[in-house]
Amino acid sequence: MDIKVLTAPGLGSSGPLHWQTLWEQAVPGAKRIEQRDWNEPVCAAWVATIEKAVSQAGPHVVIAAHSLACIALAFWARQTRLPVQGALLVAPADSERPGFPQEAKGFSPIPQVHLPFKSIVVASTNDEYATIERSALFAHYWGSRFVNVGAKGHINATSGLGDWPEGQQLLKELVHNWPTP
Repeated sequence: MDIKVLTAPGLGSSGPLHWQTLWEQAVPGAKRIEQRDWNEPVCAAWVATIEKAVSQAGPHVVIAAHSLACIALAFWARQTRLPVQGALLVAPADSERPGFPQEAKGFSPIPQVHLPFKSIVVASTNDEYATIERSALFAHYWGSRFVNVGAKGHINATSGLGDWPEGQQLLKELVHNWPTP
């Protein structure tokens, strides 16, 4: 059984030095869920795109989501009937916080429902887009294992993680035959 990896970037997408982009380049079969609008996202449109990508990938897929895509994935999980192997939810953005970008529409209230697949929420103690406490609460809502990675900012390219081996290890927990790049 071949497990496919879908990456789901957040607001603005993930640039060339982001761990998601590096995973897409290094892992055979990894593919980005391409949203139509990265800068003025509408949750319902992102959910529809996730549904289409998972449908095309088949049931043996794991999703590596970052930031706002974690919230979109929670909305998607609430309404889909498609199976997935699991999800790595990295640095979920708190769409209910004061100052949340107004150009992002429909991402709140954040779903408080257990995800119908195995999941891991990964958070940092100094993420500017969600406190560690809120990230732990999201993990509780979603029935996810919670991992505090310490002070790593928004766990993105600016954090200087490169291909983020620690994240790859977490993804391996969701799928046992994760290919080694």
